[in-house]
Amino acid sequence: MPGLFRVSPARLLLGLSLAASAALSAATALNVRVLVVSAPQVTVRVSAPAAAGQAAGLAPALPSPGPAKPQGDAWRVGAQGERLTLGGQDAGGATLYLPPAPGSTVEIAGRTYRGGVLLRAVRGGVQAVNVVDVEDYLRGVVASEMPASWPAPALAAQAVIARTYVAARINPKAAYDTCATESCQVYGGVAAEKAQTDAAIRATAGQVVSYGGKAASTYFSSDSGGYTASSAEVWGSPAPYLIAQADPFSAGGPRARWRLEIPLARVQDIAARYGVRVGTLKSVAVTRQSPSGRPQEITFSGATGSAKVSGADAGGFIRSLGAGSSRAVLTGLNPLIVEGAGQGHGVGLSQYGALGLARQGYDHLHMLGFYYPGTVLSVLAGVDRGQARLAAAAPLPGLSAASEGLAAQPAPLPAASLACTPAQGAELLTAYAPATPAWASE
Repeated sequence: MPGLFRVSPARLLLGLSLAASAALSAATALNVRVLVVSAPQVTVRVSAPAAAGQAAGLAPALPSPGPAKPQGDAWRVGAQGERLTLGGQDAGGATLYLPPAPGSTVEIAGRTYRGGVLLRAVRGGVQAVNVVDVEDYLRGVVASEMPASWPAPALAAQAVIARTYVAARINPKAAYDTCATESCQVYGGVAAEKAQTDAAIRATAGQVVSYGGKAASTYFSSDSGGYTASSAEVWGSPAPYLIAQADPFSAGGPRARWRLEIPLARVQDIAARYGVRVGTLKSVAVTRQSPSGRPQEITFSGATGSAKVSGADAGGFIRSLGAGSSRAVLTGLNPLIVEGAGQGHGVGLSQYGALGLARQGYDHLHMLGFYYPGTVLSVLAGVDRGQARLAAAAPLPGLSAASEGLAAQPAPLPAASLACTPAQGAELLTAYAPATPAWASE
């Protein structure tokens, strides 16, 4: 199908490679700071030699453990007020730093990480921040966020958005750039690494999604429930590439459809947390939906009046009931029946959608182009004035005939069928994605 793209995916990657080989080399030397532990006391064990000396502007480097230490090569780091302690003795300042070196690892609170560690005294406790090369960091992230057994294109897409996610958060003025939990990206260190995800990281080295010359906000969730959400409806912060759109590729996952029954007493209690004070509830109803079929206004009627919860709080109320997604409808009262589709906030890439696209033969560039429309592929080239510096850019491809079919679909799906069944999903996948993608013959 000629003429669909201004540049083919193969030429896109080749062009980026030729234009930014130096930038790729720089990207591999870029460190990120990941908060991995915050506790009253942290045990640090040096697993491999690290670079000697100390970094500019930091307090004393962590000394090499001597033979007199009872734990051998391990340090017990605590805090007294605003100062750190080593083995119960004053360490001489508020920070200690073990710099990263090629091939170095460090064990922090029983878990091994690549790179080095920065230790900080904070409010009478210790923060342990893993300082690690961005590509090594991804090795502990991608395998923690997506099953390594999934197809290579889906893993590649996850690698790019994980790299973009952290690139957008690099901030030398902050104590650390990101954390290691679901509040940021799950980072499991060396134990989480897998050969398949390592290969995906190498294959996409340095690649990031960008918009307006900056790293994009590459939010992702497990399953869009058949329709992605816009960032505006979920968080009240619009972005031109985080839009609501039909997503038939995210179909047939383990949370494609679900149902909850919530006792009235619990509904009443959760409603009160959102400021609803109407006495004994008489009804709970969705009175306005977003284009993606997610509640934007919920009306509560009770013995003493009525109240509304709207905007992002409407979705928050649904999730507080225990729902995995706010793409849901409400019926009944005692119990309140919550029937919905998908898992997660639904903004940006749907991981089960990426799986569906991979099974249809699409590569990671098409996945990124579909879930972040209007963005481009760039290369991470370092940090400039506190922000990720990008080099080389090329537009990401769309989904050809698939995108045209999606755009023609009516906005919200019928309330009675918010999610696709596996059989419906298979039909949609067949209808919207050609067995042989258009770019394959270019």
